[in-house]
Amino acid sequence: MYRKKEAIFRFYEELNDFLPGYRRKKPFVYRFTGTPAVKDAVEALGVPHAEIDLILVNGKSVDFRYHLSNDDKVSVYPVFESLDISEATHLRAVPLRIPKFVLDVHLGKLTRKLRMLGFDALFRNDYRDTELVRIAVTEKRIVLTRDIGLLKIGEVERGYWVRSQSSKEQLIEVLDRFDLYSRIRPFYRCMRCNGIIRRAAKRDVIKEVQPLTRRYYDEFYRCVSCKTVYWKGSHYKRMMGFIAEIERRKTE
Repeated sequence: MYRKKEAIFRFYEELNDFLPGYRRKKPFVYRFTGTPAVKDAVEALGVPHAEIDLILVNGKSVDFRYHLSNDDKVSVYPVFESLDISEATHLRAVPLRIPKFVLDVHLGKLTRKLRMLGFDALFRNDYRDTELVRIAVTEKRIVLTRDIGLLKIGEVERGYWVRSQSSKEQLIEVLDRFDLYSRIRPFYRCMRCNGIIRRAAKRDVIKEVQPLTRRYYDEFYRCVSCKTVYWKGSHYKRMMGFIAEIERRKTE
């Protein structure tokens, strides 16, 4: 019969969202047998590895393969996007300084808002988990999901569990989490397909818009991928108001 061992764990910042209340923001005892990998331990505690960027054991950084020993003191930190921890052992090769996302089937509204702000965000409402993971791995994309289990799949390197059910609050979560405010580039991407939007001459799109639009607007844009035509109508003013509200958070 194996003798129970103990390690002291402490999770920091938003990683506490995955823990029950009595374990949040304070050290607690984790009991185990054998010598489990620290990755297996943190996921057994409910925290997906894709949200972790730094683990310290007894004050020294380790990778996910580290095997726990009795009396280890383990500190677990989330992904750092704006802090320099270059001297530590990161749990992924390099930070994503030009972030790209792939979103699960529950996050269609968030996808459109990310694209409106210029972020590369892939989405289909029929993605299977295996396909979503394949895209994340092959294209080096961050997985955004409402499914914690998806972030525990071993191949997923980078991911974020979206807490809110409101698409606006979800957007703010992602912008805050990955420090993206300085990268906002409104209307650079097509909200429909994620393609790049370019200026288009009126003569080239005049047959594709309604007569009143032709009469009152002279400035047009087109998605290079799906060919959707855009112009600065009343919807544009509403979106600019929304974007201004979001961007004000940069100075708060």
